[in-house]
Amino acid sequence: MEYRQLGSSDLKVPALSFGAGTFGGQGPLFSAWGDTDAAQARRLIEICLEAGVNLFDTADVYSNGASEEILGAALEGLRDQALISTKIGLPTGGGPLDRGTSRLRLVSGVEAALKRLRTDRIDLLQLHAFDAFTPIEEVLEALDDLVRAGKVLHVGVSNFSGWQLMKSLALADQHGWPRYVANQVYYSLVGRDYEHELMPLGIDQGVGAMVWSPLGWGRLTGKIRRGQPLPKVSRLHDTADIGPPIDDERLYAVIDVLDDIAAETGKALPQIAINWLLRRPTVSSVIVGARNEAQLRQNLGAVGWSLTPEQVARLDAASAVTPAYPHYPYWREGGFKMVNPPPV
Repeated sequence: MEYRQLGSSDLKVPALSFGAGTFGGQGPLFSAWGDTDAAQARRLIEICLEAGVNLFDTADVYSNGASEEILGAALEGLRDQALISTKIGLPTGGGPLDRGTSRLRLVSGVEAALKRLRTDRIDLLQLHAFDAFTPIEEVLEALDDLVRAGKVLHVGVSNFSGWQLMKSLALADQHGWPRYVANQVYYSLVGRDYEHELMPLGIDQGVGAMVWSPLGWGRLTGKIRRGQPLPKVSRLHDTADIGPPIDDERLYAVIDVLDDIAAETGKALPQIAINWLLRRPTVSSVIVGARNEAQLRQNLGAVGWSLTPEQVARLDAASAVTPAYPHYPYWREGGFKMVNPPPV
């Protein structure tokens, strides 16, 4: 397994990390993802560690906290071999204190997460969304207290816009508070909006991307085909409207190229889609999930080989989308090639 610096931090993370969103299976969304219990989770974690995947990502909102509980139980005796990433900020209930990233929510939320995870520290805490009702200074000062107490080691964000992230970084620098070193983002061959603003920001500010849903909400598994109905077993039956919107014709164009490259390389479509992401600038780790051992082993096969430059160019062309203003004039002229250095 290749290990990479997480942004400008001192933390090294595996190129692939494991997402525990399939643990627990509670609620309409997460029950469609999977219902892995502690025993099954332990087996998946052992396979990950054997392969060098030592970063496990979860959130307090996943299955109403059950994902964190199962991850903590499955890591019993293995905690010092693993890095734990969790997220806080999305609503976990109907009360006014059950959402956002106020000081009270952050402090109490971290304490609750530590108990569920059966650990004394969170290696990477990410804010799951921007809280417009709480001053950024209050958020950052609370995170500074948690870091100084040793309960959180590194901080990051998820689903922030460019201005929200940049303002937070500027205030952190001004006051000497911890900087966000990770940005957990949606990025895939059928979802390349990250490249237009957040990727250049990440390059400039030393913020590493942790990619969620690298298979486009399950659409790049090879099971979705032009002119064919969804397979009987697919989370898209229940969650298609929740995930990122994707144009069908653009999806099919990408699938066609993935099929061609699969025939050339002998690799599965998900492996090709993930390998493409691993070559993109700022990507520190791609988060893969799995309901079972077979899915996990297939995803682990995304590393240890590389697409050719010609294959990458074909995937780039098939998945390209015109960005919104003010980015499109520079994109049209190839300006982003000047902004984005080649991947290391």
